[in-house]
Order: sequence, then structure tokens, then C-alpha cells
Amino acid sequence: MRDTLRIYGQEFNSRLLIGSALYPSPKCMQEAILASESEIVTVSLRRQNSQAAGDDFWQLIKDTGLTVLPNTAGCHSVQEVMTLAQMCREVFATDWIKLELIGDDYNLQPDPVALLEAAEQLLAEGFKVLPYCTDDLVICQRLAALGCEVIMPWAAPIGTGKGILNPYALQSIRERLPHVTLIVDAGLGVPSHACQAMELGADAVLLNSAIAGANDPVLMARAFANATLAGRQSYMAGPMAVKSTAVPSTPTLGMPVWHQFNE
Repeated sequence: MRDTLRIYGQEFNSRLLIGSALYPSPKCMQEAILASESEIVTVSLRRQNSQAAGDDFWQLIKDTGLTVLPNTAGCHSVQEVMTLAQMCREVFATDWIKLELIGDDYNLQPDPVALLEAAEQLLAEGFKVLPYCTDDLVICQRLAALGCEVIMPWAAPIGTGKGILNPYALQSIRERLPHVTLIVDAGLGVPSHACQAMELGADAVLLNSAIAGANDPVLMARAFANATLAGRQSYMAGPMAVKSTAVPSTPTLGMPVWHQFNE
């Protein structure tokens, strides 16, 4: 059986999702996206108006051949989310929507109360919702109970690059929601962070700033692709048990024992 990522019934070989913002140039964006080997790219209709930006940006996205995941970045209310989601469905011809609903402008933390309300309304209108949330287990459980098949908890506040601030929280979400597709989104800064997220049992990671903000985005995209794969393979292989005392790697059983005799 192939080890594929499943998102609302669709299967993907890559477990790295990539964003399309903040790159030095459209050409660099396209090259980095292709280098990441990702099969899903996130786009923001609010931040990238298709008419104002011209056709070039959208053509570059289309030329990658990737599945487009629109998001509701920049929304602060349920009504804003619903309006933008409807626009995204029309423009991108997809029911997929990455739900972002910010409650605090300082650390860009999602509003947990409004997030649940927006998710419920979007699901009722036929959207396939991928909610961006904090690593709060109860919020994740309630999103899953509403019908979200994918949940996207942060590792750290978006754009900080701090890595996973609370490994226990992410591991708890994985263990308590084993059938939900878990995508760690936001706060990953270097490839080792992505590897750690995958080793904790995440099904995938989503990145933007860590790649787009690197000195060499294309090379960094390759590094994250390798780290994501390594983390997944490590999780599937099963790590060795952690011990509190040293254990020799070379067995002593069957080895000759030299005795010193006093004459």
C-alpha cells in the first residue's frame, strides 16, 4: 500500500504544502514551488487580486500543475470569511478552503470561538474546510466533531520561525484524533522543524515564510522536501525506545572474558 497523504478523499504523494506569498519574484516563486515537490499550493485572493496583479501571477500558479488551496487570510470576522470563501470558490472552481480567522493582530492567533462558527457555516454550504488553529486539543476536537476531516494546528505563531513550541500538544492531538488528517501550519523555520513535526505524527506540513524568506528559496524548498520525507519515514519506521541508562550497542554475550590471576 502506498503511503499517501489523503485530503478529503484525494491522495497526494508529497506531504509538503507550500505557500505562494513573499517571494522575491514570481519566477523565484515558481521555481521554489517546483523544487519543493509539493502538489498543493496555497493562494490568497484577498492579498493577490487576480485583476490587479494581472494574468502573469495566476498563469505561473497554473503552470505548476499543482492543486490550488485558497485561503481566507486577513479575515477578522465570520462574515468576512463567508464572503471571501464564496469568491474563492467561484474564482478557483474548488470547494477546498483553508479557513483563517484572526483574533489577535499581535501574534495572529486564530479566534477559537469565531473559528468554530465559521467552520460550521462553511461545512453547511458544502465547503471542504481546512481550519488553521492553535495547538489546543479541545478546539481541534470540536472542529473534528463539526466534520472537518483536516485540521491545521500551528507549531508557533505564523512567520516567527520558532519551530514547535509545544511538542506535547501536537502529539496529544495526533493521539486523540488518529483519523483526522493533521497538517502542521505556521511557525516552522528550518527543515529540522518540519522533520520534528512529521516525527510527532503529523500527516503533512505547510510552509511559506521559511522558504520564501530564505537567501536561496529554491535550495531551501529542496531542503524542506527532504526533511519532510525523512520525518515521515522516521515516524513510520518507529523510533527506538528512550532509556534513562546507557545500553551498549555491542552485545557482550558470547564474548571472551579475560581473567587476571594473581600468582
